[in-house]
Amino acid sequence: MRYDPAGHLLLTPVDTEAPARVRRLRGLGIGDRVDPEFDLFAGRLAELTGAPYSMVNFIDEDRQFFAGLLAPDSSMGRYMARDHGYCPHVVVRRKALVLEDVRDYPRFAGNPVVDEIGIRSYLGAPLVDRTGIVLGTVCVVDVEPRRWGREGLDTIKTMAAELVARIHRREDGVI
Repeated sequence: MRYDPAGHLLLTPVDTEAPARVRRLRGLGIGDRVDPEFDLFAGRLAELTGAPYSMVNFIDEDRQFFAGLLAPDSSMGRYMARDHGYCPHVVVRRKALVLEDVRDYPRFAGNPVVDEIGIRSYLGAPLVDRTGIVLGTVCVVDVEPRRWGREGLDTIKTMAAELVARIHRREDGVI
């Protein structure tokens, strides 16, 4: 565990891959603008999981950008600080994260999204590019505790793989 000088647990992991990720995202032409295809993808993901919020999220050194977003209220913007939310953990861990009730995990219960947005459950998977770089995440969240189960985990991982394949087809000029 890492602590800040005041002795508080640091919630956001160190991300040494961020500069390479930003270069790759720029090369792909994604990660810094809203993309209607990603919005549709987020909508489909929400429909499959029954979650009220769904995102296609790309992360740089300082912030997260929701290139695809489905949110029940329009007050949620497209940007979020890097120390908010759980996607930075998925990116650094390079594997899916399931939090059925964020309050059950001291490391995650104090995250600002709990108080600011009311997030209580999270399900996310990394978007691992063919170069080995984690481009970002796909995720769903709910304001109620949720049992995502094996089905939810399989769904989020399958959808992440599907989105990466779409990104690669774009890069290859196939779509």
